[in-house]
Parts: sequence; C-alpha cells; structure tokens
Amino acid sequence: MKLNERSIIHLDLDAFFVSVECLKNGAFKGKPLIVGGGERGVVAACSYEARAFGVHAAMPMRTALYLCPQAIVIKGDHEDYSNYSRQVTEVIAQSVPMFEKASIDEFYTDLTGMDKFHSTQKFSKELKAKIYKETGLPVTYALASNKLISKIATNEVKPDGQTIIPFGEEKSYLAPLAIEKMPMIGDKTATLLREMGVSTIRTLSEIPPSLLGARFGKNGLELSRRANGIDETPVVPYSEQKSISTQETFNNDTIDIAFLNREVVRMTEKIGFVLRQQNNLAGCVTVKLRYANFDTVTKQLSISYTSSDHILLRTAKELFDKLYDRRMLVRLVGIRFSDLVPGNYQISLFDDTQEMIQLYHAIDSIKKQFGAGALVRARTL
Repeated sequence: MKLNERSIIHLDLDAFFVSVECLKNGAFKGKPLIVGGGERGVVAACSYEARAFGVHAAMPMRTALYLCPQAIVIKGDHEDYSNYSRQVTEVIAQSVPMFEKASIDEFYTDLTGMDKFHSTQKFSKELKAKIYKETGLPVTYALASNKLISKIATNEVKPDGQTIIPFGEEKSYLAPLAIEKMPMIGDKTATLLREMGVSTIRTLSEIPPSLLGARFGKNGLELSRRANGIDETPVVPYSEQKSISTQETFNNDTIDIAFLNREVVRMTEKIGFVLRQQNNLAGCVTVKLRYANFDTVTKQLSISYTSSDHILLRTAKELFDKLYDRRMLVRLVGIRFSDLVPGNYQISLFDDTQEMIQLYHAIDSIKKQFGAGALVRARTL
C-alpha cells in the first residue's frame, strides 16, 4: 500500500490542562478558567469559555484578565498533568501496536491495513471512548490519509469531536480553509502570503511550486506540497527510552565535592540547552556515578515534563546528593534526560514570570549564536 493511502488517526486531548482541573473540581466545568501564574505570569492554558473572550495560551496574565475579568485563575499542577498524560499514553499503548506521542496531549497512530480485519472508523470511535472511560478526559480525533490532514481536521472539530477525511478528498478539504490553519505557517509567513494576496489554502495550492520556492526557499516547496494535501511524514514509534545524555570521565579521580557539584550543574545546563533546541520536554532525570574502583551506581526520578534548567538542576543535584554516599574517589559522572516528548518551554511554566521566560529565551539565543559554553552559571567556573 502506498504512503498516500495510509489510515492515520490524530488524537488530541481537549484543553488538556483545563480538562484535568475540571476532573479534580467539577465546579470549573463550563466556566472561563485560566491555568497560569500570577499577574506577572503568562497563560499556560484556558478553557473554551475563556477563549471566547480572546484569551489564549502564552498571553500575559494581565491582558487575559483585562479581556475576561470574570475568569477563574488557578496555578496548575505540573505533576498532575504529567501523570494524566502517562495514563492516556498507557491506554493507547495497550490498544495499538505502534503510536507516536507528538506532545504531552496529542498522539498519532497508523491504522493502515486494519480494514482487512476491523473497521478503522469503528476502532477510532472505540479508542476515543476507551480513553474517556479510563481517564475521564475528552479527546477529539480525525482519521485521514496522512498526519497533516488528520491534525488540521482534528483542530477543526474540537472540542470532543470526531471526523473522517476520505482518501482522495484531501485537497478539496483544505481548499476553503484560511492559510493560518496550515501547520508551519506562522504569523510572519501568513503576513507575507496575505501581502501576496493569498488568504486561503486553495489559492496557495494554485501557486506554482517554483514561485513559492523562489520566495520561501525549501519551506516554499513544502508549503506547495502541503497545500495540495501531500504529506508522507511517517508515524514515528514512541519510546520511553528516548533520551539525551552526557558524561565526563575525569583526568584524575577526585573526592572534591565542590568540583563534582559544579560538574553536575555544568552537564545539566549543557543538555538542558540541547533539550530546548530540540523542542523537547523531559519526564525523567538520571544521574550516574562511577567510583575509582569502577563500581557504577545510578539513580533516576520521574518528574513533571519540563525543559526548565532550574527544575532539571534541582532534580539532578538531589539525585547526586543521594547517590554519592561513599567517601571514595570518583572517576565519572553522567546525566541523562529520558521519557522525552515534544513540547516547548512555556508548556511547563505555571509559576514563572514573563521576565523568567524572557531570560531563558535570551540565554538560549546567546548560546545558539555563540555556543553552549558562551554563558554559564558562575558556580561552574
């Protein structure tokens, strides 16, 4: 079977953080609810009732409360959201042979070939119902021939919706939609396209690929393919073992606790930067220690999904303190982040200020331009 004849289902939990809070407190249902920090913080998530007033994620809290002064604001709980995400992951893992966890609240699975034995439409409905029954969380899904169409269609039928885009109707389905509905078209690209007189995906699909390529480079050629409903991106199997790590074998074995602590900080910062550059969040931190006699010990801790240095550092240092329980020379220290899922920095921020977010962005911008070692904490020097 050709790639373009696949059966791909995209599942997206509806207003995930808000849905979790409504499970914990039924009084929040149907109310304009905002999950986020204090007045100087940002909106991490909001209910559909709050969205009706123009509130959206990443908006400054002051702006959100100006638009919707009657909103209920709660801080949110990293741990609860991570735990519920894992519950949904387990339900899906038990139901399908292979799936991709695209973020903490959205998933893809390839059902190609299932129609020989079981209706993909019926299975999709059953999976939606099973997720709700076992976790209490509403989910929207779309079934289509590729990931692009299924994702766009899911967004169109939220909340608690379901739809199927038959094979061969991809282009006609996209045609009337605004260009902003297309993934990879951000504010800047949308502005440029509208200046060209392009407001719908139909018009975008009619522009010669060579013209889009000349205007937007490789992204232009990909825009042309997507506007015509073409996407051969495979569903990438999810693995809890997916990780990034670093370790350091010292020239001389050491018992210098201050030096070892500095190394833990340095290495954690190093791969924390890599984590954010990959647009990933970590759900588990592991610290490894090898003594001079080659005994190797490790400790790990599951955490709320994050890419925030201050959380990763706190966890790594806590693990190191528990691990280093012998007064022996140390030969090697290693740090690993695992249980990775796609997601950005702001998704794990509920109590940080706008200044903290801007600081992280500024630090990463400097590191990206001049190298990861261009900016480090003073204690690592």
